[in-house]
Amino acid sequence: MASAHTIHGCIVLGIFLLSTAGRVLSQEVQAENVTVTEGGTAEISCQLHQYDGSIVVIQNPVRQTLFFNGTRALKDERFQLIEFNQKLVKIHLLNAKLDDEGGYFCQLYTEDTHHQIATLTVIVPPENPLVEVSEQAVEGGEVELTCIAPRTKPAATLTWRRDRRELRGFASKQENGKTFSITNTIRFPVERRDNGEIVTCEASHPALKGQKKQTQYVLDVQYSPTARIQASQAVVREGDELNLKCDVTGNPRPAEIIWSRLNDSLPERAQIQGDLLTFSSLSLQDNGTYSCQVSNKHGRSSDQYVLVVYDPGAIIEAQTQVPYAVIGGILALLVFLVICVLIVMVWCSVRQKGSYLTHEASGLDEHGEAREAFLNGGENHKRKEEFFI
Repeated sequence: MASAHTIHGCIVLGIFLLSTAGRVLSQEVQAENVTVTEGGTAEISCQLHQYDGSIVVIQNPVRQTLFFNGTRALKDERFQLIEFNQKLVKIHLLNAKLDDEGGYFCQLYTEDTHHQIATLTVIVPPENPLVEVSEQAVEGGEVELTCIAPRTKPAATLTWRRDRRELRGFASKQENGKTFSITNTIRFPVERRDNGEIVTCEASHPALKGQKKQTQYVLDVQYSPTARIQASQAVVREGDELNLKCDVTGNPRPAEIIWSRLNDSLPERAQIQGDLLTFSSLSLQDNGTYSCQVSNKHGRSSDQYVLVVYDPGAIIEAQTQVPYAVIGGILALLVFLVICVLIVMVWCSVRQKGSYLTHEASGLDEHGEAREAFLNGGENHKRKEEFFI
């Protein structure tokens, strides 16, 4: 029984010593995980502790030996040995690819084998996103735009913006092996004023370090045309030159502008050059109503201009009559004001003279009463005194 207990104790002690030794030996080699952007350079380092010149082997994820004691073993020039000494083994992986992902083994062969694994992670940032439109936008309808980041790792985030304002859309993610395809679709109504406006799709990703990839889309909204005639001058006389321009809007822009004259044909001297109708020397026979017409697949439009050519002599006569009419009006106003002043003055004079005659008549009555009192004698003496007082 004693011998059995002794054997069991020895076994336990041996296992304890081996596990302790394993933990110590595992610290002979240290490696750190590495993250690199696709196409970049990854640096894989193995730190050695108490290196005694033993064999050091670096292997890739499929356990192919890359370097054996500093000597290249795999013919892949993308792996470069940068440093090899008693404390550090450092290699560079150029133009890293997704297939290079995995654990790289740093192995040290002494009396026991020590190894550590450095995990390489390759991330794929998005390129400038793609923008697709489902169908041609027409005023009064809706437009559907889809932003696409076809290949990212990890998945990118797509955001639509218009005038610095975020537009909510429907996002989806599809896994393609190690990468992801991301889409974000928006739909909104449009009018003709939206034509030429800019909508932006932004892609954000950890590999971009706070920066964003973006694509701008210029809205193409089709709408019916409009036409408006503009004249080079408002009043025209016989012999003047006149240009009528047909200002046109529309998407698509009308390909043809049709000039015509209401109830008559265009004058022979009139020249058409696209949106211009030119009269080099106007005559009274050019009077009439002129029209320009345009159309596209969404509608048509027209505008009219009434041309009135004046006789130069009539215009000069009218211009000379205007000052005389103005002067005559001013003189009539002055005469009216003078007559009003005279009427007021006469009225005031008559009123003042009537008041004076009334007072004078009142004075004569008083003198007559006094005289009568004096003739009547003492009987009316008191009354006379009172009157004079």
